[in-house]
Amino acid sequence: MKALDCLLERIKTAPACLVTVESTQGSAPREAGAWLAVFAVGNDFVGTIGGGHLELQALREARERLAEHLAGNPSRMPLVRYGLGPSLGQCCGGVVQLRFECVGAADAPALRERLAPRLQPVALFGGGHVGHALARVLAPLPFALHWIDSRDGVFPPQEDDASVVCEQSDPVQAAVPGLAPQSFVLIMSFSHAEDLDIVAACLARQRARGDLPFIGLIGSRTKWATFRHRLAARGFSDTELAQVTCPIGVPGIAGKQPEVIAVAVAAQLLQRLA
Repeated sequence: MKALDCLLERIKTAPACLVTVESTQGSAPREAGAWLAVFAVGNDFVGTIGGGHLELQALREARERLAEHLAGNPSRMPLVRYGLGPSLGQCCGGVVQLRFECVGAADAPALRERLAPRLQPVALFGGGHVGHALARVLAPLPFALHWIDSRDGVFPPQEDDASVVCEQSDPVQAAVPGLAPQSFVLIMSFSHAEDLDIVAACLARQRARGDLPFIGLIGSRTKWATFRHRLAARGFSDTELAQVTCPIGVPGIAGKQPEVIAVAVAAQLLQRLA
């Protein structure tokens, strides 16, 4: 269960103390908006604001505030300033302001709206070994996955996860016009012929709408040379073809195992978010 879902589920029956990074100055372990929540039942927590001594201090403070809340006498200010220097046993040198608030079932709708991460849409064409490995790697990252294949029955059983949508599309390139605007597109179907048709459909959409900021094709430079020739024959210019990245994945990672390729491609997508 994802951290936010865990928080929203558990506050249905007992309150929690939510700790949020309100702001930072200089070096800090996490960015503004990062959070953790301490639960009244079990005394455990979910999420992280970066670990280390700062998080230990925040957990201690949250538990004290939660005890006061349950006793009916909360009295502390919501914001606490922490300097990340020798006094905390950290050498970041920055400053973090943390917000502490006790939350319960009535707060769930507002918390879902406030804490839900903003997800970058990714369209993944291909349900093979690399596709499955990549879907697993992307799952905890800030991406909303639209996973597409022309074959039926290639997707794993789907959990109740709004960040993943699976689609069987035959012909597979027919799904391209319906992709979310600004999607990162990854093409790795079981067939080079399908790959070619998907790339062509993406370039046609780019020509009409220009709203696919990344089009990545799995394969070698030899494969891309062949594809370039065939796509040029379909009328695509050198400028249009330059919008396709092939091979995909951050440079310097040579392994060809599905999991290795998946990590390299996920890292490349994260670079595009920066």
